Amino acid sequence: MTTYRSDEVAEQVTTAAEPDVAISVRDVTKKFRLHNDRKTNLKELFSGRERHPRSEEFWALKGVTLDIPRGKTYGLIGHNGSGKSTLLKLVAGIHRPSSGSITANGRVSAMLELGAGFHPEMSGRDNIYLNGSILGMTRKQIDAAMDRIIEFSGLEEFIDTPVKVYSSGMYVRLGFAIAVNLEPEILIIDEVIAVGDEAFQRRCFDHLYELRRKGVTIVLVTHSLGLVADLCDEAAWLDGGNLRRVGPAREVVDDYLAAVNEREAAAAAKAEAAARAEAAATGAPTVAEPTAEMEGSTPRRGSGEIRVTGVEYLDSEGVERPFLSTGHPGTVRVSYEAAVDLPEVTFGLAFVHESGVQAAGPNSGYGPDTLAIPAGRGAVDFAVDAVALQPGEFLLSVAIVDRGHTYDHLDRAFVLKVRAEEAVTEPGLVRMPGRWTLNVAAPTVEH
Repeated sequence: MTTYRSDEVAEQVTTAAEPDVAISVRDVTKKFRLHNDRKTNLKELFSGRERHPRSEEFWALKGVTLDIPRGKTYGLIGHNGSGKSTLLKLVAGIHRPSSGSITANGRVSAMLELGAGFHPEMSGRDNIYLNGSILGMTRKQIDAAMDRIIEFSGLEEFIDTPVKVYSSGMYVRLGFAIAVNLEPEILIIDEVIAVGDEAFQRRCFDHLYELRRKGVTIVLVTHSLGLVADLCDEAAWLDGGNLRRVGPAREVVDDYLAAVNEREAAAAAKAEAAARAEAAATGAPTVAEPTAEMEGSTPRRGSGEIRVTGVEYLDSEGVERPFLSTGHPGTVRVSYEAAVDLPEVTFGLAFVHESGVQAAGPNSGYGPDTLAIPAGRGAVDFAVDAVALQPGEFLLSVAIVDRGHTYDHLDRAFVLKVRAEEAVTEPGLVRMPGRWTLNVAAPTVEH
């Protein structure tokens, strides 16, 4: 059992370890000092005169306490700069805490920054020996694992080449192959798997599955919340160096998503209020309205007896929101202005994913389902009980037609953001609801 304390000494502790805890983090803080020695004027730039650099303190972690259970897969989530990677480096012994202590009950194997722990002038093979010795492995143990590591990395042709000529993908393949094949008891991984190609990523996750079956503790930092919800047993949410939530992975992910959505909605509401205030002061149309400038950049056609004037997105309470949520009620409200009475009108929408694929194209109906629109202003709502679109950004086209005649058509003129309020583990552009039923075949009877 290794404990890292704030005195910057790694101590070997002989007391009995907690049987169910792989990593114990107790009231850990980490402070970095940021230096700023930029020249602030031309005189300093050209005179070369020495001046005292300015510095400020940055607290990456602020009193974090948590236990990571032995044999579990544990996720760390949070926005960039929240302290996730700093905590992993403290667990790996790369940094020491400013205060508090971290105890690792087992041999730690780390896959952190790209190329971390590699000597650029040494070959891939020699770096395998170097990393193995750092992890406390004997040469005999490393020799026994050498063929597995090389085969797993897929770098047979380059294994005796200096790693300084490796690409980023080759670095990741070799680093991950070393980390997972040298009998780790605790494996910590920081996002770098995403650099590998699709085939290598699949191999990585298959191997992680085998390690989980063997009881290896895995600590994972990733921005893929679906991966955390699908792969991890428990998770911790860090926010600005503070521990916000610890618990079952899906519950923590759901709480994190709710907070992210709330922040985005607040920021969008603030921006919208500022835009409306500016529009009121200048007499310009609001952001949601198609302007003449938009018409020049967005294809618009039609005879014009009725025109789209704006689009809003509403939640289940009818409150305007900057986005809709997957799996929750939502409404697209299309505002219009009609110059004359129109007895038969059909409204249509097209949801085009940011990849260019049209995901859906509902319309209000033809024949007996057409709408009679009186002259003046109004709005038509398209409401769904559960938004089927998966999280992402969609361009929204709006059309107002009467059979083959087009009154107004705005092609991909509005942006629809779709967000998740809970973990999304299903691939694809839309959710396909349905029922799953187990049908067990009756056992055959031998006569």
